[in-house]
Amino acid sequence: MLVVLTTSAQVTIILDSVPENTPSDRPLFFAGSLNGWNPGDSTMMLWLNDDNLFEITLGAQPEGTLIEYKFTKGSWETVEKGSDGEEIDNRTFIYGNDDTVRAVVCNWRNDGGGGSGSTAAENVHIVSNDFYIPQLNRSRRVWIYLPPDYNNSNKSYPVLYMHDGQNLFDAQTSFAGEWEVDETLNSLAENDIKVPIVVGIDNGGIDRIDEYTPWSNPQYGGGDGDKYMLFLVETLKPYIDEHYRTLSDRNHTALMGSSLGGLISHYGVVKYQEVFSMAGIFSPSYWFSDSVYTFTEQTGKQHNVKFYLMCGDSESATTVQNMNNMADLLRDAGFSSNEVTTDVIVGGEHNEYLWRTQFQKAYLWLFNDWISSIPEKREIESLSIYPNPVDKLLMFPKELVYGSNDSLLVFDATGKSLLEINNFKGQPVSVCGLMPGIYFFRLTTKNIEFSGQFIKN
Repeated sequence: MLVVLTTSAQVTIILDSVPENTPSDRPLFFAGSLNGWNPGDSTMMLWLNDDNLFEITLGAQPEGTLIEYKFTKGSWETVEKGSDGEEIDNRTFIYGNDDTVRAVVCNWRNDGGGGSGSTAAENVHIVSNDFYIPQLNRSRRVWIYLPPDYNNSNKSYPVLYMHDGQNLFDAQTSFAGEWEVDETLNSLAENDIKVPIVVGIDNGGIDRIDEYTPWSNPQYGGGDGDKYMLFLVETLKPYIDEHYRTLSDRNHTALMGSSLGGLISHYGVVKYQEVFSMAGIFSPSYWFSDSVYTFTEQTGKQHNVKFYLMCGDSESATTVQNMNNMADLLRDAGFSSNEVTTDVIVGGEHNEYLWRTQFQKAYLWLFNDWISSIPEKREIESLSIYPNPVDKLLMFPKELVYGSNDSLLVFDATGKSLLEINNFKGQPVSVCGLMPGIYFFRLTTKNIEFSGQFIKN
């Protein structure tokens, strides 16, 4: 079959008005889906034209191509804002509608145009501002959302790994508006609905396309997505499981992302079905490479996996059809209808507003089994261990009958997990790595949960 693609002409964007304090001797910048959301791309600068208005001409694209974008003064710290200093949604344009786009910039961030500081909730923390990614030889900021009761309990939680971390929790760091993941989950928790740990990984700016695409596109490049997913599986997840109280098995581990983040979430959950059992795939960029279809078909179903596919009907001309085609392919590959759900939002556009408003619905569907589960009532008993105080090795009673699924958890007074041993058999436990102080432990067996405390000299 011969497919003919109609290419639209170049598009010129003109800013009819900018804030008065905008320097006229320096360029402004276009940051969007065409250039990996690079806020200071030297190939995407707006300069003053003969009419003293900032202007940029974008290269031709296939007719019907949807682009999202914003204007900056060179960084996300100086991205455009609304008339009252508020965050604004991504600008959008579809090639073929016109050859000139006119726009107005009301304010710049950090120019005193209103707005506020960080909007992240108190239970959102930075794991590291420069978490090293050995697979890509670069570093990245990593965020973590802890459930409101995390520090007041000894419970363990599922983990949802999300991409584009800048946009998840904090309007101050977002380049396109935030998802309000923290506000949404905290509201659910206030209504006694269980919520997970959420780990957000910042995108790499100019490297975003490369990192979120397992395959190369002849026009946009890419292809480092497998290395990025290896980072999540081999480096980040083990770190999170070691330092936080997680339910680390696949049944309690999920991925979620939008646009290219949806593409890499799809790839990750299909390739690593032994690690992830759920994926929220919003407005997925299946257009980027047909390899996503052959990859999904060839990999097939290896474990039960839940796929939540969502997009708006006002995105690009092919988004809905591509998503529905993928849903059919997943079912043909062996995943049941109960594992694959699709949702097309009437009027939904390709932006953070859509993804923010659909996050709760996706979370409740994906994590329904855990949310609705009733914990087994266990008999809790105290257990004496020795020596106590201890210097090096902590000994557990030999008369206990240990099972194949017993686990031991050691944590401090804040509830932070310091040592976790699965398939615990009662062996001596080295505590040499602990600082002097008081610690707590929980030994979980099939029918009884033992707890106690000890002093490390």
